[in-house]
Amino acid sequence: MNILDLDHSLTAQAPIAKLLESGRAKRLDLLDLGPKLRLWSSERTWLRFCERLRQRPRHSGPQPEIFFVGSGDYHHLTPAFLTDLPEPTSLIHFDNHPDWVRFAPRRHCGSWVNQALKLPNIQRIVTLGPCSEDLQNPQLKGGNLSALSRGVLQLFPWQHAPSRIWGRVGDGAGHRQQENLLHWHNLADLDWPAFLQQLIASLPTQAVWITIDKDVLASADAATNWDQGAMRLSHLVQAIRMLAADKHILGIDICGDYASPGFSNVLKRWEARSDQPPAERWSEADLLHNAATNQTLIELFEELFP
Repeated sequence: MNILDLDHSLTAQAPIAKLLESGRAKRLDLLDLGPKLRLWSSERTWLRFCERLRQRPRHSGPQPEIFFVGSGDYHHLTPAFLTDLPEPTSLIHFDNHPDWVRFAPRRHCGSWVNQALKLPNIQRIVTLGPCSEDLQNPQLKGGNLSALSRGVLQLFPWQHAPSRIWGRVGDGAGHRQQENLLHWHNLADLDWPAFLQQLIASLPTQAVWITIDKDVLASADAATNWDQGAMRLSHLVQAIRMLAADKHILGIDICGDYASPGFSNVLKRWEARSDQPPAERWSEADLLHNAATNQTLIELFEELFP
């Protein structure tokens, strides 16, 4: 496993510290780049990050490569993990936000899905779990509905009211269009194991990469820098188990740990204050949920991928 130390959010947690002490994980020191990468990145800083990532110990063997990344403010690093995939791959994306905004900078935690869709071996992205306001009037907020229309992107909210749109998007795996509304197939209303079985059977590839932002989880299971979803950790664990049983998991990256604000410029500080809930909503006890969830995920990964 790889611990990308961008913001101190991981190494202070006992489960991560034990991983590192035992040699079961390697720490990549990126603290100098963290503030410049957080929320969004210039292309110059992005290239510096990619070069540092290439310097990590090389992964070999049939087991997936696993990255713990820190705050969800770094989810736009995921495409860097996907650039050298050896075969056509489906990306399974757990998140409280669709991260599909076309107005944002190219390397932005709210727009990275669009960059991943351009990678040659990414055949489909399936986003699971959003509850956020991003799906209210998504076109006005820059949502990539054309990818949804083409079927290269599928989106299944955990629970969301119909989204108002204009023009023709058409029906998809996770929605149906009725006049100027997209009616979502909300996961909270479905039989979760049956849904997962159907989803896995429908994927166009045998290879899968899993990317997780823990803000998809209810606040009982995680405390993040963003607004929380409603999926429970047990749902996430079951999904990983079923994917691992039927598919070849090439890799997994996990973000969504809480990190104290630390940004490289005033624009990022303004964006964080504008878009993110106040940090004061979390108590010290709330933040302990992150370590407990990471412990569960570590135990799951070591069981499934010994």
